[in-house]
Amino acid sequence: MPFVADLASHGDRAALCADDRRISYAELAAMVERTARSLGTGRRLVLVEGGNTVESVVTYLAALSAGHPVLLVAGDNAEHRDALDLAYAPDVIARRTDGGWLLDDCRDGSGHELHPDLALLLSTSGSTGSPKLVRLSRRNVQANAAAIARYLGIRPADRAVTTLPLHYCYGLSILNSHLLAGAAVVLTDLSVTDGRFWDLVRRQRVTTFGGVPYTFELLDRVGFADMDLPHLRYVTQAGGRLHPDAVRRYAELGQRRGWDLFVMYGQTEATARMAYLPPELAQSRPASIGVPVPGGAFELRPAPGCAGPDTGELVYSGPNVMLGYATSPADLGLGATIDRLHTGDLARRTGDGLFEIIGRCSRFGKVFGLRLDLDRIEDHLAGGGITACCVEAGDALVVAVQGTADVERVREDAARFCGLPSHAVRVRTVDALPRLGNGKPDYAAVRALAAGTPSAPRDLVALFAGVLGCPEATADSTFVSLGGDSLSYVTMSVRLERVLGRLPADWPTTRIADLAAASVPARRGRAVETGVLLRAVCIVLVVAGHTGLLQVLGGAHVLLAVAGFNFARFTLTDTPAAPRLRRGLRSLARIAVPSVAFIAVATAVTGLYDMRDVLLTNDLLGTRTAGRFWFIECLCYLLLAVTVLTSCPPVLRLERRFAFAVPVGLVLLGLLTRYQIVGDEPGPMRIYSAHTVFWVFALGWAAARAVTPARRALVAALVLITVPGFFAGDHRRDWFVVAGLVLLTLVPAIRVPAVIGHVAVPLAAASLPIYLTHWHVYPYVQPYSPALALAASLAVGVGCWWLSTRLAGRSADARRARRAPTMRSSTSPVKSYSRTSLRGEIRRVTAGSISPIWRQ
Repeated sequence: MPFVADLASHGDRAALCADDRRISYAELAAMVERTARSLGTGRRLVLVEGGNTVESVVTYLAALSAGHPVLLVAGDNAEHRDALDLAYAPDVIARRTDGGWLLDDCRDGSGHELHPDLALLLSTSGSTGSPKLVRLSRRNVQANAAAIARYLGIRPADRAVTTLPLHYCYGLSILNSHLLAGAAVVLTDLSVTDGRFWDLVRRQRVTTFGGVPYTFELLDRVGFADMDLPHLRYVTQAGGRLHPDAVRRYAELGQRRGWDLFVMYGQTEATARMAYLPPELAQSRPASIGVPVPGGAFELRPAPGCAGPDTGELVYSGPNVMLGYATSPADLGLGATIDRLHTGDLARRTGDGLFEIIGRCSRFGKVFGLRLDLDRIEDHLAGGGITACCVEAGDALVVAVQGTADVERVREDAARFCGLPSHAVRVRTVDALPRLGNGKPDYAAVRALAAGTPSAPRDLVALFAGVLGCPEATADSTFVSLGGDSLSYVTMSVRLERVLGRLPADWPTTRIADLAAASVPARRGRAVETGVLLRAVCIVLVVAGHTGLLQVLGGAHVLLAVAGFNFARFTLTDTPAAPRLRRGLRSLARIAVPSVAFIAVATAVTGLYDMRDVLLTNDLLGTRTAGRFWFIECLCYLLLAVTVLTSCPPVLRLERRFAFAVPVGLVLLGLLTRYQIVGDEPGPMRIYSAHTVFWVFALGWAAARAVTPARRALVAALVLITVPGFFAGDHRRDWFVVAGLVLLTLVPAIRVPAVIGHVAVPLAAASLPIYLTHWHVYPYVQPYSPALALAASLAVGVGCWWLSTRLAGRSADARRARRAPTMRSSTSPVKSYSRTSLRGEIRRVTAGSISPIWRQ
């Protein structure tokens, strides 16, 4: 494979970047050579688990380098791998294990007859798990990579980030074309909905990424249009039709932001790409697939329903057309069985030589003798604001509608448009349209809905709405998008674990619909996030110290670091300045409002406090005593300061670009008051002042942004250097805080016995009410037993938390019920329309005179 053989010629330029590990082309070439030697010299069929990892990439390249045909399978789908292993009996299996990466020799030599030209076997996009594979030659792979590199103008200085899996031909083509051009590839499995993904994009100076239509839906949700991505040069789109309105909108966005949009068209059978739309035409011709890739050509063949020389089935020819299909090991010995590719798409050629897809041969169905264009039905419904997927199932048209909709109205609209009786249209509402792993619609899953109403994550939507008090929650919402914060995080995680079992690490940024599909049985014991466990331990130690049961001080300061950690996770998301400010202030209010209310009531009842306590102004007014609520005062001041600061557009852009450097800089700034270089006179009460303890909060923030071993080591070093000596000779307190912050930085989660996990999670969730109420519980029980005083204080606080969450849930349910649409009476002659549905009705009526022609 020429581009693999040429890796070393690119020298010390970066080839792969993974977890801030930089691998040069010279290093990559050496790794490929070593792995190629381990695969042997005789040609063998090598099954490789395709993942966005260094090991997967090296093994894939090594097999190509040594002439071994590669069967690339989904690295995150054991069923897919096992099915193809059983069907094709590979000679070598390269896969990930608990101990790392394994090359498993299934036999000496090969058990197959392998054609000399065979280089790569890929699943077609719609048949993952099926034994049907696409057979590709070395010439196919090399030619397509060269064509892509040419029309995209890939430069050695470019850096592409992996937004798509390696086993998917689109994702693989990004790797191949960039390595051919001597550019770099940044390997990651992070989703575009994860803020850490965009941190990585800025840190690695990524110049390009690719996406399927579903990716662009996600970009809309995460506020991509407002992101500051100074190094982005171009964005590519393939893997299905992106609506022309979206093409035009993203092309305009790119023009404003200084990057190009390349809309592309391809199939696995053509290795990856067959056509591209030059970016300068994206705004004026958004419905077009453009022109053939360099070296390729299109022709139009006659097809039913298409008349004239400029319409027909699109047929492609070029050096990237596959050898043919394989359905069994016997097919691996075949050479080329086709010389051109019948795409199955209906297209027209416009006067300026561009091509437009107008339908799909296989996307027609016949119901009650009528031939239905399923794509056109979907477009018609989209005009009325309905996102739908249509399939034919025997004697019925099945319409899956995303979100809430008037089912009867959709049925009548679809039936009228198609000329079908209404009973032949089955409408099913789903929270999210089913999709394949590559983001394309899963038509088989939609067809399965015809048997009945599908299971949908409505219970999870209700759960999120209840816990977070957000009646507007939908299946596309995430914990972060709904304004989740550190207080609701623990409650939400424990409730989700009861429903789903183990939670994925990125569950706060995962859509509810995707969580519903990711239920995983819980392991023995329980892995509790370190931040959650620290909250539980520290609040218990705080109360235990006040009751006199156990004097281990420093818990409140560890909680300040945990607050900084959670601030970075839940408030510093990739949203514009105004929404970020609102989210931060809402989180602050969830602490300040109940605290002020409780202290005000306690003041009225007991007379123990004054207005400085009620208004949380002891520290602000320079009081030289540490009030009972100093921790809440400090936390509120710090959250207000950093929320306002990071919502200022210049600081917001700086924080997005230098996500780790900013909190480290704030730590260093906070050390000015910690070491009394600026600020108050020395005294024992200074450790309870917000400006003095700010560096502790910033350390927690930096720990959340330390995503590499080197950065985590740096934060741990800062902790070890700066904490000792802060507590004026109280060394036990120093080292307790050191231990807590180092654990928070270095250990993401701690596995504990299940019973401890069940106790720790509610204690962590109730840490604020426990802190507020324990002052008025333990004094009455302490004379009898400090241990009983501790238990009573914790019980009262947890009880208050439980009651508040139940009341919030009922309030959210009531608001959802008030917002729910009222069912229209079947006897009512009046129809009500939203603005979107009215627009669709007008389009339907005005198109009524020509819709019979479409049906003919």
